[in-house]
Amino acid sequence: MASHVVGYPRMGPKRELKFALESFWDGKTSASALEVVAKELRASIWKQMVAAGVKLIPSNTFSYYDQVLDTTAMLGAVPPRYGFAGGEIGFDTYFSMARGNATLPAMEMTKWFDTNYHYIVPELGPEIKFAYSSHKAVAEYKEAKELGIDTVPVLVGPVSYLLLSKPAKGVAKTFNLLSLLGSILPIYKQVVSELKAAGATWVQFDEPSLVMDLEAHQLEAFSKAYSYLEASSLGVNLLVETYFADIPVETYKTITGLKGISAIGFDLIRGTKTLELIKEIGFPADKILFAGVVDGRNIWANDLAASLTLLEGLESIVGKDKLVVSTSCSLLHTAVDLENETKLDSEIKSWLAFAAQKLIEVDALAKALAGQKDEAFFGVNASAQASRRTSPRVTNEAVQKAAAALKTSDHRRATPVNIRLEQQQKKLNLPILPTTTIGSFPQTVELRRVRREYKINKISEEEYVSSIKEEIAKVVKLQEDLDIDVLVHGEPERNDMVEYFGEQLQGFAFTVNGWVQSYGSRCVKPPVIYGDVSRPKPMTVFWSKMAQSMTARPMKGMLTGPVTILNWSFVRNDQPRSETCMQIALAIKDEVEDLEAGGIQVIQIDEAALREGLPLRKAEHAYYLDWAVHGFRITNCGVQDTTQIHTHMCYSNFNDIIHSIIDMDADVITIENSRSDEKLLSVFREGVKYGAGIGPGVYDIHSPRIPSLEEIADRISKMLAVLETNILWVNPDCGLKTRKYTEVVPALTNVVAAAKLLRAQLASAK
Repeated sequence: MASHVVGYPRMGPKRELKFALESFWDGKTSASALEVVAKELRASIWKQMVAAGVKLIPSNTFSYYDQVLDTTAMLGAVPPRYGFAGGEIGFDTYFSMARGNATLPAMEMTKWFDTNYHYIVPELGPEIKFAYSSHKAVAEYKEAKELGIDTVPVLVGPVSYLLLSKPAKGVAKTFNLLSLLGSILPIYKQVVSELKAAGATWVQFDEPSLVMDLEAHQLEAFSKAYSYLEASSLGVNLLVETYFADIPVETYKTITGLKGISAIGFDLIRGTKTLELIKEIGFPADKILFAGVVDGRNIWANDLAASLTLLEGLESIVGKDKLVVSTSCSLLHTAVDLENETKLDSEIKSWLAFAAQKLIEVDALAKALAGQKDEAFFGVNASAQASRRTSPRVTNEAVQKAAAALKTSDHRRATPVNIRLEQQQKKLNLPILPTTTIGSFPQTVELRRVRREYKINKISEEEYVSSIKEEIAKVVKLQEDLDIDVLVHGEPERNDMVEYFGEQLQGFAFTVNGWVQSYGSRCVKPPVIYGDVSRPKPMTVFWSKMAQSMTARPMKGMLTGPVTILNWSFVRNDQPRSETCMQIALAIKDEVEDLEAGGIQVIQIDEAALREGLPLRKAEHAYYLDWAVHGFRITNCGVQDTTQIHTHMCYSNFNDIIHSIIDMDADVITIENSRSDEKLLSVFREGVKYGAGIGPGVYDIHSPRIPSLEEIADRISKMLAVLETNILWVNPDCGLKTRKYTEVVPALTNVVAAAKLLRAQLASAK
């Protein structure tokens, strides 16, 4: 019985690629040095899969930044502003598209379906001339072949690529991106032909868009694409891989009827309804089913006995030689190797499986299905499953009772937002177009050293507090010197906006090397929520009160909201996510009220990941948004009208959930805007009325580029065309922790100057 993995983490077990990329970007190392690190990582991953027993091993899942950007490079779909003259795309063009450069902005970045991974959005139009401009897929297949490893090259499928794209600037928003299908298919055909010539017997096309709600013409595009590719793939098996949700009925009928493909992969973790379709409708005898039964998006050990039962049921439907055991999606979304976790509690560790362990699970299930069951391995797994189900550390009856009681109210603040804003303004006395930042300031090497040394008891608590206090004082003084209106303390004590809170909440566990790629070189280390959540003591009040004592200006208390903590953690899978969210909301509510009691008048509760958790199918949106928005309202329903509640959201498509954002009832929302061509503003042009404060970002903090005063002023002017002057705030897109002070200071100088310029223009107009 064959085993398969959809994809694998590319950063390395100790984030080797991250450090190599950042060293290259900083000009400290050469392109060839970066390529050496990348080649070593690829070889090590392939060899690891061979050792684990995986039979169908993916290649071309490695990327220097993003697999969608790699596809843009393959197709030569470089926006004209980057001056690409043809030929093979090099690092200069590639990283300019990803990150921008001194003179050009980066391409838009947004969330990959409902994950915390970000992809670079292709910019396409009717005039684009596609050309085969990156031979990466073929080169990496050959690279593995030289090591004696035959792999399955993986490509982002042609239809998903187009559906994930956007019309380029100046192209009508109504432009049909699928009209370009006929222009890109010849390049895909050429790639498949070259892979076939190099010896490939399988090619995997990732088409995750198949789990979305698709219209008839979109489904027709899949039929057209794979019928076309069939002609070039004689002798090569084409696998269409789907993931992240179940397959709609009409889509299932369409893809199982495609003549040009040999196999279809299904996510059977998040796509349980797909199982019902296979049982009810059947599965074509001429195709192989790749069964995604090992979870690629969480870190819990697989229930091997349950998975084997499921696989045996599938085998009885599709036939003994027509089933391949696989992961539910790429393992890109999980941590790399549990073996590197030497400090994790042994009982909790026995409940987990990272990417390396999931390889072994896939192999064990495939062998068991073929009659070679490892009884000892299955026995250890069964014991761990039983331990987790019965462990007293998982359940807190008081927390469960408090969360259950939340269902009796919608937890809305009694006073309407327009009246609250008037009361807050009397107290805060802010100018029009008030300026603020989102929370974090640059995290320097010295700052990270202080936190690290405190964690390993190399410096005392007194020395640690003194160092952090000094850093906060610097950040406060800098903001006052820049003349920012509402200040932040810069979060020098925080390693990560979720991990920092999780470390102080019960029901969470933490890893040392459980890093997961978010975008580019940026990695996050999601906490593990294994049990009921509660807050033993205040988490941020000490630092916020300290910072407020240093200035007469309002100092924001900075919290991460319950939905974001949920969506950016590895969440327990033994109860509904909504129940875990309510438990976290109660913990954050306690913190909000302690901040208010401590004299903090402005409290920001970030919900950066609210949109990210939105289910992929429209029929499921309302239920998710109902409990997610309710969770946010719980956190601040008890504060006074004069306490101003902010929230923040970053890179996502917000327009389709704007009414839920309004329903959150925050006093002020700051939101990403600058990198997405001010797409957010279109919703207000279309007549949506927003009465709370709002700060669409004017400075793209994910690029090293410093926006000019004129550029920022132009952005503010566009906002004023659709938003009332008295509700508009001026701020960056997101936190500043990943930037350098040499970038941040001039950029914020321009932000403040632009706000003052517009204030003067508005005053003179009166």
